[in-house]
Amino acid sequence: MATFKDFRNKVKPNWCPGCGDFSVLAAMQRAFANQGLEPEDVVLVSGIGCSGRISGYMNAYGFHGIHGRALPIAQGVKLANRDLTVVAAGGDGDGFAIGMSHTIHAIRRNVDITYIVMDNQVYGLTKGQTSPRSEMGFKTKSTPKGSIESSIAPLEMALTAGAGFVAQGFSSDLKQLSRLIEEGLKHKGFSLINVYSPCVTYNKINTYDWFKEHLVNLDEEEGYDPSNRMMAMQKLMESNGLATGLIYQNKERASYEEMIPGFRETPLAKSDLKLDRSKFEQLVAEFA
Repeated sequence: MATFKDFRNKVKPNWCPGCGDFSVLAAMQRAFANQGLEPEDVVLVSGIGCSGRISGYMNAYGFHGIHGRALPIAQGVKLANRDLTVVAAGGDGDGFAIGMSHTIHAIRRNVDITYIVMDNQVYGLTKGQTSPRSEMGFKTKSTPKGSIESSIAPLEMALTAGAGFVAQGFSSDLKQLSRLIEEGLKHKGFSLINVYSPCVTYNKINTYDWFKEHLVNLDEEEGYDPSNRMMAMQKLMESNGLATGLIYQNKERASYEEMIPGFRETPLAKSDLKLDRSKFEQLVAEFA
């Protein structure tokens, strides 16, 4: 049986020392191993940005897509081979800016994949511009006098769009983050896991110390019920989106695959797609 070390490869990450993405990578490797998966069982699809490099650091099938397009690729992989465990990964710019429409439609479509967003509230790869997650007043090279745009609230948005699994982790809490990813992998349907992953180079406001002071850990909240959508929304609003843990899960909602009429148990990737001559000629005749 594979261990987390089996999901490591020989490519050394070139993230900045202290980047939160190191912990996200480690948490994913631990979660895959804890779920009894082998490297050949997993596909990791990533977008563009510092976070987009993560697919190259994982010993599994990897696909480095284009900016904001990790989700349609990941959904296509899952529908072609339902036997694979498919994870999409990206940053807050990738998922909540250019890829926002894909995120919304992936939530409502509910294909059985897990989406992990590394949220550092800044564009790190392109040297520190404001992202959709930057707070008002946030000063960067693109907003030297402070951002005048409000920050997007991705988890509240996900709940409003009907998400069946919403969680949030912090890269400094590897144990909780690994567990959340495991729970997302087990969930039948689309799972959204937002991870506060501090950028130590370009975001000097939302630091590890800042998060430790402001985060609200729902694992320690007595009486919190993650099956209660209204309670989940209320807690997110009360904490200004700074709650960590399992925010909401609806185990009753059917996945996209379960609802497709005639969707075969045998994956398309394993089907015999050869056509004999008579069948080929029949198909051609229909369009001739």
